[in-house]
Amino acid sequence: MKLDKVLKQLGINKTNEGASTGTKWLKAGAAAIDCYSPVDGKKIASVNSVTRKTYDTVIDKAQAAFPEWRMWPAPKRGEVVRQIGEALRKYKEPLGQLVSYEMGKSLQEGYGEVQEMIDIADFAVGLSRQLYGLTMHSERPRHRMYEQWHPLGVVGIISAFNFPVAVWSWNSFLAWVCGNTCVWKPSEKTPLTAIACQNIIANVFKANNVPEGVCGLIVGGRDSGEWMSNDTRIPLVSATGSTRMGKAVGAAVGARLGRALLELGGNNAIIITENADLNIAMRAAVFGAVGTAGQRCTTTRRLIIHESVYDILKKKLVAAYKQLSIGDPLDEKSHVGPLIDKDAVQSYLNALAALKKEGGKVVVAGGVLEGKGYESGCYVKPCIYEATNDMAIVQHETFAPILYIMKYKTLAEAVAMQNGVPQGLSSSIMTLNMREAEQFLSHEGSDCGIANVNIGTSGAEIGGAFGGEKETGGGRESGSDSWKAYMRRQTNTINWSDQLPLAQGIKFHI
Repeated sequence: MKLDKVLKQLGINKTNEGASTGTKWLKAGAAAIDCYSPVDGKKIASVNSVTRKTYDTVIDKAQAAFPEWRMWPAPKRGEVVRQIGEALRKYKEPLGQLVSYEMGKSLQEGYGEVQEMIDIADFAVGLSRQLYGLTMHSERPRHRMYEQWHPLGVVGIISAFNFPVAVWSWNSFLAWVCGNTCVWKPSEKTPLTAIACQNIIANVFKANNVPEGVCGLIVGGRDSGEWMSNDTRIPLVSATGSTRMGKAVGAAVGARLGRALLELGGNNAIIITENADLNIAMRAAVFGAVGTAGQRCTTTRRLIIHESVYDILKKKLVAAYKQLSIGDPLDEKSHVGPLIDKDAVQSYLNALAALKKEGGKVVVAGGVLEGKGYESGCYVKPCIYEATNDMAIVQHETFAPILYIMKYKTLAEAVAMQNGVPQGLSSSIMTLNMREAEQFLSHEGSDCGIANVNIGTSGAEIGGAFGGEKETGGGRESGSDSWKAYMRRQTNTINWSDQLPLAQGIKFHI
């Protein structure tokens, strides 16, 4: 990858402003955030973060644009999103490369993330003609009841570093066709990809005379997220990140009776029964555990394996881990890239120390890689430990490629282990037995927002609503009817008679 060429194509300079109202960049005014790649440790560029004054300007502009934008017909808003999808197709290669270089995920995953944005654009275009409400029969004669959906206003979007652009598109593209305006706060660890997206959509907005303020951007640290969470001008805050962060956002938004859409941590397990295809199970487990260097909320962190196939599968996993290539994610031969930064490396090392203290047994050893190609200090070895589900470190989500394996005897025991963690995002069962699969998907099965059969925990499609239960937050993003989160429901009753009958047969004579 020729970095200078990629940055030029995406309109990124050595120093960038971190505030935009859509097509206009503002003087952010605060200290610069220097952006370093975890791939090689080199500085890519810097971004000036926002002051409170600049933040207020962006929010005010989004609020001012809302009355006009909501009155555009939904299919017309959808046409703007369709053109954004076309623009993303045009810039898929350089944007995917920047995602990979700034965040550290493999090049194929970088391209895949941009493709996910393109796919959700297509989904949103169709949705723009399907914002349906229900019609109900009234108990009163010559009355008609129905419900309709109205946009909320300004939607605040807080996204995480691991999917620096896709999760923003899940929220904003749906929110736009619903008639909302959006303000995006990307992770301060990956602001350059956000600036690139803002530059791409600005051209589409200009060509369509979209009101200034429909898509705002603010780059900043924790304080700007707190401003957004406490801001009564923002009726909905959609936040993706850690459970700790989500609890803070949820408390702040709830205190002002706003809405919070939270997609938080996962502690995902695959149950592998004695009736599983072990080759498929092994491949699903390995990709789920080491993809994106274990930095997906849907990463496979626990394998719950039937005692009869435990030793066989363990040998397969050890053999597969020996084949993993760890290195530059822009090299297509690499399976595993770096962690996002040295703080993440320290969390990984802390988890290994906790495992040792709690009695975890090494199956594939971990460690930090050094030497040529690993100068950034962010490359670690994917590792496997025998553990028990009740260990404190197993109950905790560590954003790194650490896989815990454990045995079970009965399926009821396995499901209880699968559900026996605070998080509830993604889950899977590997079995060719129909009864086992159906039990896993039943009311007595997985308690997660996502439950799969014979595929891994990672790699959700945009057509299904994405999110989880318990400490994962309970929110849903992307497909299905998740668009309803960005709108308010209104029930309407129309009386077309010459009388005024009351509901429940109440009599009131005057």
